[in-house]
Amino acid sequence: MKIDENSTIYFVDDGSKDKTWKIIQELTEKNKHISGIKLSRNFGHQNALLAALMTVEGDAVISIDADLQDDTSMIEKMVDLYYNGHEVVYGVKKKRESDSTFKRITAEGFYKAMRLMGVNIVYNHADFRLLSRRALEHLKEYKEVNLFLRGLIPLLGFESTTVTYDISERMAGESKYPLRKMLSFAWNGISSFSVTPLRFISAIGFILFISTLILTIYSLWIALFTDEAVPGWASTVLPIYFIGGVQMLSLGIIGEYIGKIYLEIKARPRYIIEKNI
Repeated sequence: MKIDENSTIYFVDDGSKDKTWKIIQELTEKNKHISGIKLSRNFGHQNALLAALMTVEGDAVISIDADLQDDTSMIEKMVDLYYNGHEVVYGVKKKRESDSTFKRITAEGFYKAMRLMGVNIVYNHADFRLLSRRALEHLKEYKEVNLFLRGLIPLLGFESTTVTYDISERMAGESKYPLRKMLSFAWNGISSFSVTPLRFISAIGFILFISTLILTIYSLWIALFTDEAVPGWASTVLPIYFIGGVQMLSLGIIGEYIGKIYLEIKARPRYIIEKNI
């Protein structure tokens, strides 16, 4: 038998306001293979997923989103690959035809941007994956508050492989991930694993410095050798436009990184489990 008869399906309630926990409780009473984890409030998708990974037992754990767009038939293949020695098995989306054009373009663009910034991330992989017990134990050693599991898992370095599948339409309900949350999630991933934006500031600063230098020389030439110069224009406008723009952009990006340092230093709990049935 590939899967032990005592294996369990865990549902995680991330502080929902509807009847989710009541439904989970009813399911646990009807089926001994179903369990539930209730968080004390909404801690966010990544923290809720981590809470389950750090709580459940077993030789291997498979995580999957509750919308069932991921192909559950791949679970058996993941288990086979685990028995063949792979500690991590990633579920990779082959096609995204059920996604809207906007979501498909932005999602694929996100993965490409992450790779360009030097982040080791599996292309088109979300959070459908198998992790061995050894991988889970080492995942516990990562203590950062700003979680981005898609970037953390590859850092473990264990033997890994992928399974590809086509995603399906949502079984029911609507996505709780609007554009605002998707952009926030993408920025969290980029700023948690790459210092490229900081280096980008340096590059912009250098380019604008050279541009300002050229324009300054041009302005001086106009002032010294022609009668077209407007007194005080160059010395007033050029510094305001260029230096001011660079400072605002730099402060914004640096502020994001300082904010992350602030959150990490506080080291607040990433999740609190209220009930575990």
